[in-house]
Amino acid sequence: MATEADREALLARLLLKADVEDFFAHEAELLDARRFEDWLELMAPDVKVWMPIARNVADADLERELTAEGVDANWLDEGLDTLRQRVKQLATGVHWAEQPPSRTTHMTANIRILETTAGPDGDVAEIRTRCNFMLYRNRLEDEQDFFIGKRVDVLRRTEDGWRLARREIYLDQNVMLAKNLSVFF
Repeated sequence: MATEADREALLARLLLKADVEDFFAHEAELLDARRFEDWLELMAPDVKVWMPIARNVADADLERELTAEGVDANWLDEGLDTLRQRVKQLATGVHWAEQPPSRTTHMTANIRILETTAGPDGDVAEIRTRCNFMLYRNRLEDEQDFFIGKRVDVLRRTEDGWRLARREIYLDQNVMLAKNLSVFF
C-alpha cells in the first residue's frame, strides 16, 4: 500500500509532467502561429539544437548510425545566435524557402521525464525529457512534408518559467525528403 510520501511524490511527478506538456503545447502553438520572436523567448541563452544525420549501417556497426556532434556534419547544430538569425531572415519576407510561408502543425506524444536535477533550493532546476514528435508542413499547392522522430529536450527553470536549454532531434529517415529545413522543430 502506498504511503502518504509515495502519494505526494507521485503527485509532484504528475504535476511536473503536466507542466512539461504545457510547455511543449505552448511552444507548438507559437511555432504554428509563426510567432517566432515569442518562441525565441522560450530559449535559454546557451540553448543548443542538434539533429544528427542517420546513416544506413550494418548491425555490427550501429554505433556509427548517427553522425557525431561536433565531429561530423549534422542536419542542425545551432545555438541562440543562429536561431535568432533564422528568425530575422524569415521576418524579411525574402526567404525563398518560406515565400509563401509554410503552414505547420507540431505534435508531441509519449512525453517522459527521464531525469530531474535539483537546484540549491531543492526544487527541480532542470528536466531531461524524451518524446516522439511529428511536424507536418504544407506550402504552395502541392508541397507537403512530414518530419517524424524522437526528441530529447532539457528544460531549465528560470524566474520567467521553463526555458529550452538543449534539444536533440532524431529523425526516422536518413534521406531528407523535404526540399529544405526552414522550419523549427
